[in-house]
Amino acid sequence: MTRIDKNSSGGGNAVTVRGMVKHYGETKALDGVDLDVREGTVMGVLGPNGAGKTTLVRILSTLLKPDSGEATVAGYDVLHQPRQLRKVIGLTGQYASVDEKLPGWENLYMIGRLLDLPRKEARARADELLERFSLTEAAKRPVSTYSGGMRRRLDLAASMIGRPEVLFLDEPTTGLDPRTRNEVWDEVKAMVGDGVTVLLTTQYMEEAEQLASELTVVDHGKVIARGAIDELKAKVGGRTLRVRPADPLQLRPLANALDELGITGLATTTVDAERGAVLVPILSDEQLTAVVGAVTARGITISSITTELPSLDEVFLSLTGHRASAPQDTVPTTDTREEVAV
Repeated sequence: MTRIDKNSSGGGNAVTVRGMVKHYGETKALDGVDLDVREGTVMGVLGPNGAGKTTLVRILSTLLKPDSGEATVAGYDVLHQPRQLRKVIGLTGQYASVDEKLPGWENLYMIGRLLDLPRKEARARADELLERFSLTEAAKRPVSTYSGGMRRRLDLAASMIGRPEVLFLDEPTTGLDPRTRNEVWDEVKAMVGDGVTVLLTTQYMEEAEQLASELTVVDHGKVIARGAIDELKAKVGGRTLRVRPADPLQLRPLANALDELGITGLATTTVDAERGAVLVPILSDEQLTAVVGAVTARGITISSITTELPSLDEVFLSLTGHRASAPQDTVPTTDTREEVAV
């Protein structure tokens, strides 16, 4: 079987999935999933715990076989061309996959050799990536001495050894502090700038906003929404009013007055003390009129009222019925973790 010409077969998709099904016993982790990821973009896959995100990544990276369905990655058939496919993909899972007993440099060199790089090229690639990920000074230290952020950067470097065309990132910033998370985001953006296609699973809404060109939302193994972020926000509907009183001391009285209206939007009324405003999610012009009427009745002077599309967290809430929960920052101690993660 030869490699599929992406340009002639599907309009430049780096990943194509059709009818993917996977069971774990009686649990249906994937239930007829369809997915298209355009070349050179970041596809964010969102969903609650157990939605099927990790199962999808493991199938597409040839670590797991589906029960039915088909998929191609970088032009290769996932089921029938796994050896060829592995040479053009990279994978960073939720937990570091490098050998903690080995120094950082030896980890990267070993992976290069396993990918059939000549010795000279494997050495050069290890040096290059250690510098790119700001790990040169720690190159000879055992990975067990690295901080969590350093291990995650080394894991990303390891996934880039073979210059992959498609990179799978399965909740890559779980457990990282905000500064390190931003560093990882910068590296992912640089990879995409180099032409790499990324499939990113995440429960961090900010991460999806920062990195993804398009989103696919999965729940109970099914795709329940897909599209660009702004398209999903518009599809869900609703707006958020940002009501700013002239007197900052009126913030709480204003919030109380709006709470009493009992408006049902995509979320609840919240106070943004830093910006001196009350945020009120609404679903209709009638609710906007009610807000203005309540403010007038209380005699509160308003300096401005602006409208915004719903936040991505509110979109997630509307689509799945509950808010996104940030991934746990603890790491399981056994190797069975990937078998049970769906």
